[in-house]
Amino acid sequence: MLIDKELQHIIDHKTKPLGSLGMLENIALQVGIIQETIHPIIQYPHIVVFAADHGIATTNLVNPYPQAVTAQMVLNFLNGGAAINVFTKQHRIELIVVDAGVNEDFDEDLYSNHFLNLKIDYGTNNYLNEHACSEEQVHTAIQHGKNVVNKIFEQECNTIGFGEMGISNTSSAALIMSAITGIDIEECVGRGTGLTDEQLLIKIETLKAVFAKHQLQFVGNKPILLLSKVGGFEIAMMVGAFIQAAKNKMVIVVDGFIATAALLVATTIDASVINNCIFAHSSNEKGHEKMLAFLQAKPLLNLGLRLGEGTGAALAIPIIQSAILMLQEMASFESANVSTTSS
Repeated sequence: MLIDKELQHIIDHKTKPLGSLGMLENIALQVGIIQETIHPIIQYPHIVVFAADHGIATTNLVNPYPQAVTAQMVLNFLNGGAAINVFTKQHRIELIVVDAGVNEDFDEDLYSNHFLNLKIDYGTNNYLNEHACSEEQVHTAIQHGKNVVNKIFEQECNTIGFGEMGISNTSSAALIMSAITGIDIEECVGRGTGLTDEQLLIKIETLKAVFAKHQLQFVGNKPILLLSKVGGFEIAMMVGAFIQAAKNKMVIVVDGFIATAALLVATTIDASVINNCIFAHSSNEKGHEKMLAFLQAKPLLNLGLRLGEGTGAALAIPIIQSAILMLQEMASFESANVSTTSS
């Protein structure tokens, strides 16, 4: 019997009405297929938060908070004070913070256990005027993302989620989304960290100008070029991380808007990556629901989140663990001596 058929048979014969555990049954099946076993496990789950700055943030055209907040929030992560710290601690998920390109230097000695300095540069260029970065830097960032995942995989982790921090990175994500999906940029741009109506209109007009300048309608199928034009170092590292995690047959928990934009890029490089992905939630950031629809993805949660940091992924991992425990520990009709039909 093929592994998917065997898993489905086991799930269907648990002591419950057929299909009554809904998406939990789908998750159990998917994880078993990913791990190629009828006895899957969630082992040593991690969230990796990639952080980097964006040159566009220095203009204040697309962001209500100054660029300095990126570095301040990284310190907050490292000192245990952010939402992602609370949720990972609660659910016993390991948290790693990666400096992919923050416009600040951090004392590695203070945070060596949970911090990786893989800085490509002190933020990207302002893509209103030039390419965000070079294609060589994109390749380096993608490789760094792969290396981070391999390092964690070597510690016997088989389940991983990716978060991000970077003032203005919703703008990069919206541009990437529009380039790849063909959805008009206006439909991809949201309020980010809390723009007013007036600020939102300025953001939309700014990104329309960026889209036109870089002719992004022609580069949706050229991931390296797309990232060099309007990407961020944290997004590029996530691209590599997604690809390597799938290659390692890990369960990938996809967070919100920016993480899903990175996944869009990853799937243009390797379409099979999506087979390993479980989508944590539908973000309250405009565009995310359309992005999920483009990927034909069904998110587990809809909590109105738009924080980033991997928070949605951290909240979803316990649900995935519950699905696996259902598969492993729930009795079958036969083992519990429960009748399956009326007499």
